Amino acid sequence: ATNADDKLYIQVTESMQSEDVRKRELDPLQKIRDNYTKLVLSLDPGLDASYDGIKSLNLMDWLLSS
Repeated sequence: ATNADDKLYIQVTESMQSEDVRKRELDPLQKIRDNYTKLVLSLDPGLDASYDGIKSLNLMDWLLSS
């Protein structure tokens, strides 16, 4: 997502519980070599983690906070 002043990269998945899914969702974002915000949104309740600077958040929490 972009606007005139900012850029945001978002991946969406049902769950980040599986190591295979985490790898699949994080790999494309880790290959992007800029400093814009990168998010992985999932339906996992209470998930608020960071993987090498990539934020992982609950989709519903993120939508309600926007």
